[in-house]
Amino acid sequence: MSPVRVRQHVNPLASKFQTPTASPDWESIYTQPNLPLHLDIGCAKGRFVLKMAQIEPNWNFLGLEIREPLVVEANRIREEMGLKNLHYMFANVNNSLVSLLSNLPSGRLQKVTIQFPDPWFKNRHAKRRVVQPELVTELANYLAVGGVVFLQSDIQFVVVEMCDRFYEHPAFEKLGTTTWLTENPLPVPTEREIATYNKGEPVYRALFRKKTEILDSGGT
Repeated sequence: MSPVRVRQHVNPLASKFQTPTASPDWESIYTQPNLPLHLDIGCAKGRFVLKMAQIEPNWNFLGLEIREPLVVEANRIREEMGLKNLHYMFANVNNSLVSLLSNLPSGRLQKVTIQFPDPWFKNRHAKRRVVQPELVTELANYLAVGGVVFLQSDIQFVVVEMCDRFYEHPAFEKLGTTTWLTENPLPVPTEREIATYNKGEPVYRALFRKKTEILDSGGT
């Protein structure tokens, strides 16, 4: 079968991406739905979580991707491999995270990865970047206490901006004593990570932990 060809970048603000993606039936997509969930935002072809699901069978993995043909192909490969702890969904995470996770039991989401997101270099395109303050707030609401968010990119300003958004939210604390993690804490590198290293270029990484629940003050 010939490889799926899609545009490298799509505008998440385009009208065709404004319908929120509904929550899945967790019991139908995972054989063991009670396992902790690892959410990979912007999974592209899904190779990272495909490998993670094979080496960590005691976790469930959900890859979200805005380019639907990649999702279709990733689910086809997952079906062929018979992986019961992995699923891919077409979603614009910036308007779908709440609807997607609305019926996920509390404490189930324990790990989130956002790796090499589209940088949208121009300032006027900043709203197209995936890590917006609203996304951080939504992750704070659904991530279990002690759960982690792993960020990485080969473009430094992108990671700086992502980190700033998590610094600004009181639910999160950055782990590690240095500005950037020198090594990937996960056992599987992404394809972009490998390509970057092969070019001799740096990768910027940071790990955040949800330290507390943020209670709604009710305006008091």
